[in-house]
Amino acid sequence: MAHAVIVDAVRTASGKGKMGGSLSGLHPVDLLAQTIKGLVDRSGIDPAVIDDVIAGCVGQAGEQSFNIARNAALAAGLPVEVPGTSVDRQCGSSQQAAHFAAQGVIAGAYDVVIAGGVESMSRVPMGSHSMGKDPFGPMMHARFAADPLVPQGISAELIAAQWKFDREDLDSYAARSHQRAAATAAAGGFAREILPLPVTAADGSQVTFAADETVRASTTVEGLAGLKPAFQTEEYAQRFPQIGWHITPGNSSPFTDGASAVLIMSEQRAKELGLTPRARFHSFAVTGDDPLMMLTGPIPATRKILGRSGLSIDDLDAYEVNEAFASVPLAWQQEFGADPEKLNPRGGAIALGHPLGASGTKLLTTMLHHLEDTGGRYGLQTMCEGGGMANALILERL
Repeated sequence: MAHAVIVDAVRTASGKGKMGGSLSGLHPVDLLAQTIKGLVDRSGIDPAVIDDVIAGCVGQAGEQSFNIARNAALAAGLPVEVPGTSVDRQCGSSQQAAHFAAQGVIAGAYDVVIAGGVESMSRVPMGSHSMGKDPFGPMMHARFAADPLVPQGISAELIAAQWKFDREDLDSYAARSHQRAAATAAAGGFAREILPLPVTAADGSQVTFAADETVRASTTVEGLAGLKPAFQTEEYAQRFPQIGWHITPGNSSPFTDGASAVLIMSEQRAKELGLTPRARFHSFAVTGDDPLMMLTGPIPATRKILGRSGLSIDDLDAYEVNEAFASVPLAWQQEFGADPEKLNPRGGAIALGHPLGASGTKLLTTMLHHLEDTGGRYGLQTMCEGGGMANALILERL
């Protein structure tokens, strides 16, 4: 069986996902295209050897419609013979793109693939792609009529209530995310993984964007305590009296623009091309979970992948559990008795942003560099996803 390996991985710095954010002036096709081009240029490969480009994107409408993976591949200057396809598994879209790419290599269907993702939340705001229409339909509504589905923020509140996290627990975790991200940035820990991009500043000048603008080094628990709950309504308060209303903008991931990409190939092809594999895909898992709780999927996905891999939680050197909301990684940590020092050791999406379709390969890029910088061998990555799903993978540093 062929091994699927990572030769290189890059991401953009995170831009605030609103007009005026550092990446908001870039069309999302150009944002992903520059990331793909940067990845190819860094590796030095002949782009003609690329079999496919698989890219995650959640808001596949407007400027992100019409198969953004193919459009970005062409915009990046790849040969017209290189195809592209776009994936939507909600927040795990680009992690699923990486799974599909690596699984294609293992199956012998691919030799060289780029997996990545993009989201411009400033230009295609979250939820706008449904254009005000019902995305579920009467049969799905009928199935859940007795206990109707809720927005993700309410699911995050339900998790906090079930696992008995109070406001201080969530805010403490959020402050730690910012502190870890700020410390990593100050030490130059993100320098190798971030692809600098030329952007136009507010004054019209051309500048290089290479630092995450969502990280707030000054964040404290005391400062976060002043923020109001983001999702509290009378309707949901009556329906869910157990909720304590602890989810705020401060302990949630911010709207973010960004892109990321990973160069994946067979170990044999890397050898033929004179490239050094940096890590291999060890194990994969994907699962569905309760769509009402929605964000608990990383828990069964982790159980599934540990069973498949033969590894225990203690065998792993790092855990990247996407910080959509602070209650998500905290519940995961409690369920597995996981070492908090290994959990999102460079900070997570609360600080570094969550550019939806790009987050999967963004986390993969950060985890790879962390394992290399610390000498770790195994890393676990798992993402909660809209609709009650989760992907998980175990990466082995070579």
